[in-house]
Amino acid sequence: MATDIKNATHAVEASAVMRLLPTRPRLLALGEPTHGEDTLLDLRNELFRQLVEEEGYRTIAIESDCMMGLVVDDYVTSATGTLDDVMERGFSHGWGTSAANRELVRWMRAYNEGRPASERLRFAGFDGPLEITGAASPRQALSALHGYLAARVDAGLLPCTMEKLDRLLGTDERWTNPAAMMDPAQSAGQSAEARQLRLLADDLVTLLDAQTPHLIAATSRDDWDRARLYGRTATGLLRYHFWMADTSPSRMTRLVGLRDQMMADNLLALAERGPVLVHAHNGHLQRDKSTMRMWDQPLLEWWSAGALVSAHLGERYAFLATAIGTIRHQGVDTPPPDTLEGLLYALPENRCLIEAPRLATTLGNTRPAPRVSPYYGYSPLDPAHLAGIDGIVFVKDVAQV
Repeated sequence: MATDIKNATHAVEASAVMRLLPTRPRLLALGEPTHGEDTLLDLRNELFRQLVEEEGYRTIAIESDCMMGLVVDDYVTSATGTLDDVMERGFSHGWGTSAANRELVRWMRAYNEGRPASERLRFAGFDGPLEITGAASPRQALSALHGYLAARVDAGLLPCTMEKLDRLLGTDERWTNPAAMMDPAQSAGQSAEARQLRLLADDLVTLLDAQTPHLIAATSRDDWDRARLYGRTATGLLRYHFWMADTSPSRMTRLVGLRDQMMADNLLALAERGPVLVHAHNGHLQRDKSTMRMWDQPLLEWWSAGALVSAHLGERYAFLATAIGTIRHQGVDTPPPDTLEGLLYALPENRCLIEAPRLATTLGNTRPAPRVSPYYGYSPLDPAHLAGIDGIVFVKDVAQV
């Protein structure tokens, strides 16, 4: 079996990835089983460079706030701001402190210098403005959408004034109250004002769609795309806040599903403008149903962003899952030999690309044991998911950087 697995391995290179796939994907997803390890992000950066230089990819999307990501995109495309400022304001979840993320942004800006707009690299966050503890106020997205439309369409077509939106929104603190995640009664999401805002947001998005020919001609497709992002974010946040106020047993299932739905909508929009490398946790990119247990809740099950996008794009979506052997600085030591990671750990390469369908055939009815992680921040690869994976990027040892 070891020889058969060895025969299914390749170098982690863009050309090898493309040979694994039946067609050039519109969305190539590279997952990671843990966050915050620059070893994995350095690998992502190297693969993106190869995809840019050899395969014509022009966009990278990461698991970060889609609104904050606009700050990074402005910098890499137009040199707006400074690198230090962009790393502070352009990433959520603390990702801006990563040296690998900083190097990615620096390289993208340098690559774009002097190039025409059609050849420039683009950056996107594709997560909603969400954290595990709550959600952002819809003010930024709603205000930006209203401002875009108010400057370009007849005032009589707008469903409301900005002053009315401000009055209905109230203070941002009523939306971002962290107590609302544990106590639905603390959420403003089902107040009379929030219900009216959902209707107005829907009307604004409908107006944006109805005025598409005029708006693209009056501004640009990029500006129109950004306005669509404002609309998706505003309606998505209002929907998320609505269900934060829900008291039914399905509350958490709806919330985790809504987050991945927002991710999927953003990815599908990005795919419309060209091929994209997507980087996020394996769990957000997998084709199989996602599961998670939170606090004292029953097991949650929902479809991830990857599953939703794959259903829409078919073979134009490809998923590479990353598996790892050790993260010793987090207490993750050599994997047991009867686990999937243990079988891969026996390979001589420190990192390699494995053909997942061929590996599944090699294993046959021999199902590796699931690996148990001593570190809550690391999710081992589920052997039952092999059939839904196009390739496995295996990193033998993740060093502390």
